[in-house]
Amino acid sequence: MDFALTEHQRSIDESVRRVCAQFEDAYWLDHDRSGDFPIEFRQAMTEGGWLGIAMPERYGGAGLGITEAAVLMHAVTNSGGAMSAASTMHINIFGPHPIVVYGDEVQRERWLPPLIAGKEIACFAVTEPDAGLDTGSLTTQARLEGDHYVVRGRKIWTSTAQVADRVMLLARTSPREAQGSSVDGLTLFYTRLDRDRISVREIDKMGRKAVDSNELFIDDLIVPMEDRIGEEGKGFRYLLDGLNPERILIAAEAVGIGRNAVDRAARYARDRVVFGRPIGQNQAIQHPLARSWAELEAGWLLALKAAWAYDAGQPSGAAANAAKYFASEVAFTACERAVMTHGGMGYAKEFQVERLLREVLIPRIAPVSQEMVLCYLAERVLDLPRSY
Repeated sequence: MDFALTEHQRSIDESVRRVCAQFEDAYWLDHDRSGDFPIEFRQAMTEGGWLGIAMPERYGGAGLGITEAAVLMHAVTNSGGAMSAASTMHINIFGPHPIVVYGDEVQRERWLPPLIAGKEIACFAVTEPDAGLDTGSLTTQARLEGDHYVVRGRKIWTSTAQVADRVMLLARTSPREAQGSSVDGLTLFYTRLDRDRISVREIDKMGRKAVDSNELFIDDLIVPMEDRIGEEGKGFRYLLDGLNPERILIAAEAVGIGRNAVDRAARYARDRVVFGRPIGQNQAIQHPLARSWAELEAGWLLALKAAWAYDAGQPSGAAANAAKYFASEVAFTACERAVMTHGGMGYAKEFQVERLLREVLIPRIAPVSQEMVLCYLAERVLDLPRSY
């Protein structure tokens, strides 16, 4: 049993941190205020070849595993960029997975190289306003007409749609009533984001303003037959292959943000002098931060265990979900403690920790709620009856 990163994995961590160090706190604070997409950061990560870290080498990727991808994304969120930085590239790591596994060779050659090279940006359109986590209740329709589909419907919480060139889209191609399972009849497409047919409306949200989240209104979008991934009606099952990797990456990202917050709080506690002594000398300050350090260590180990299982071809669902749950919880607590350590200044934007607290809420909400993770663990691990 070896708990150390390999030399190559340490090299990834160090290389990514060097890139991230070029983008100081002021850069992220400016983008948090303006809402401008961090295109310079994404370009720097593209030039480093990081967008395709888990994609096959033959299409321009690095051909590495989810473990290396987790190391990458942890380093990204552990920098000043936090979730704003991670979200500029998050979908590149796991999003193309259905193309790799279920797309044909022509599709892989057509879609993967420009995505990996950063020449195209993709967004992910699955969730709908009236369905939420109940994917079987999706109502966006894709109607086959000759050699193409015509898509109508709505999607929500589609990140990067303001700047995206393509969209991975899940739509219903046959009625729910005609199927044995609620998720049968859902088909997966990867197609051009035609802004003449798709209206993109940005959602004004609590945090991560620099990376847009949107509602999509799709009005007779023409999707060529060759833009369908795999067989008709099996799209949701194709997406399942990417769920565990995404949960692992979310866990790694959460740990990175939590450690970022603890480091800032410890630095402030060493320097801030009240009543003639640094506040970090007081156990009321020390103990919460020390607890968070230990909790984040445990979260990181759980994420790495899940990544190892996935890369080894072993069952990883329980570990991936547990990592997502635990890391998100302890990272949130760490950010809250960091704000409280700063006292009044924790509420000030210049110290950054209030932004970390806003952004660390994302792993607790997405891509699945904490409650749904607990339901999964109760059913799949503890063999308890389904509760919903």
